[in-house]
Amino acid sequence: MRSFLLLSLIISHSALAQKDPLSAIRKYRTTHEHEILREYMTFLSVPNVAAETGALERNASLIMDMMRARGISNVRLLPAVTTGVPPAVFGEVKVPGATQTIIFYAHYDGQPVNPANWLKGLDPFRPRLAEGQPGPGLKLLEVPGPGTPIDPEWRIYGRSASDDKAGVMAILTAYQALVSSGIKPGVNLKFFFEGEEEAGSDHLSEILSAHKGLLGSDIWIICDGPVHQSGRKMVSFGVRGDTHLEITIHGPRKPLHSGHYGNWVPNPAMDLVQLLSTMKNDKGQVTIDGFYDDRIPLSPAERKALSEIPPAEGQMKRELGITRQEMELSLPETHTYPSLNINGIRSADVGKLSANVIPVKATVSIDLRLVPGNDWKRQQDKVVEHIRKQGYHVTEQEPTDAERAGYPKIAQVTRSGGYNAQRTGMDLPEAQKVIAAVRSTVNEDIVLVPTSGGSLPLFVFKEVLNAKTVSVPIANHDNNQHAENENIRLKNLWDGIETMAALMLIR
Repeated sequence: MRSFLLLSLIISHSALAQKDPLSAIRKYRTTHEHEILREYMTFLSVPNVAAETGALERNASLIMDMMRARGISNVRLLPAVTTGVPPAVFGEVKVPGATQTIIFYAHYDGQPVNPANWLKGLDPFRPRLAEGQPGPGLKLLEVPGPGTPIDPEWRIYGRSASDDKAGVMAILTAYQALVSSGIKPGVNLKFFFEGEEEAGSDHLSEILSAHKGLLGSDIWIICDGPVHQSGRKMVSFGVRGDTHLEITIHGPRKPLHSGHYGNWVPNPAMDLVQLLSTMKNDKGQVTIDGFYDDRIPLSPAERKALSEIPPAEGQMKRELGITRQEMELSLPETHTYPSLNINGIRSADVGKLSANVIPVKATVSIDLRLVPGNDWKRQQDKVVEHIRKQGYHVTEQEPTDAERAGYPKIAQVTRSGGYNAQRTGMDLPEAQKVIAAVRSTVNEDIVLVPTSGGSLPLFVFKEVLNAKTVSVPIANHDNNQHAENENIRLKNLWDGIETMAALMLIR
């Protein structure tokens, strides 16, 4: 009799779960929050700076263990042809009767860190639970024991807490919640976790080409980036491309006394800022010839979606303490244009280390964001040609004595790699299913974005696999990604788990 009752309860629970799967997922999450939190903080404790290969290997190994513990099959590393490159981590779940396949993507590598810039008590790879946003009022907390309530407004602070280990954790926990709740996914599932995204995904094409047989799908779900500033869930159909240039203006061979030689020896720092001032006008428009010429206009459906995005400009000005904006466009509109941004600039020293000198050189790092129609190499060429038009001799190496003797103005330009932008049609049947799945998790409108501001190598997926990609971000907009005090709001992590689970139920 006891066995019969137990079997009846199991069957009843499974039936209820299949009838209302999202309620079952939410119940699983609420009853396992402490375990999810502990596992995630362990994951965040493993350093993952993109340039440190050994640390990334440890991350990949841990992710494989997490996948195997959840019953995911065919767990393996997908290496690049080039040695010494962080591999992707792959796994799959074949669902009997399923006719479609979804691949879930996130990346496990992170941006460089400078622990000295983090708030007192915070360390990039010793994740801490805290109440509040970065600042003097931040209250550090101990991880609560079982049975103690967890406030969804609390945040976890640590490198990659939002970008992008949150994506890995939400995807794997969503699958675990389905299995534990007796819910059958509606599609075959594949998991692809990249280890080189923050370093530019230079070898992603190699990985995709070498493992094409494993990576067939109907659509890729990209879990990376923040939700809309209003806090609403978001689906994004495009990302900007990305490439970089580093420009060094060379001056005298050695630092010179600014009193003895000022007004006579050209100052490379002044030359550099004057050069940069020729690249943009006071309306934020890039003035380099042809910079916007290749841009493909939005479709009518994309323009409509853009017009329906809730305005966030006033909110963000208050949050950021600014009163003006660079381009007189809405924030989402600016994402549909290529951009030129200064990431950093350096010449001699400032503050207590400042000396009365004319420096020997000045260097700027420039970030070029691209939209559909731009080619990253051609966009670099436009900037280099502009530098030449300003009277500079351009070289890729340190200037030789002969160059110093022959040219009055010398610019050394170092080019990075890059990738183009990508945009998926919003009206595709697969895209419409994604929209419906995300909408099913909330009682409010979601935000549909033709192109998000960030960059991901989605063009590579299209180029190599002819894949369709749609981004479903989960992180809070104020997560400090790529900077000190990076964090994830727990409510965003919890909601992300439900969102990923809903996408696994697509049929």
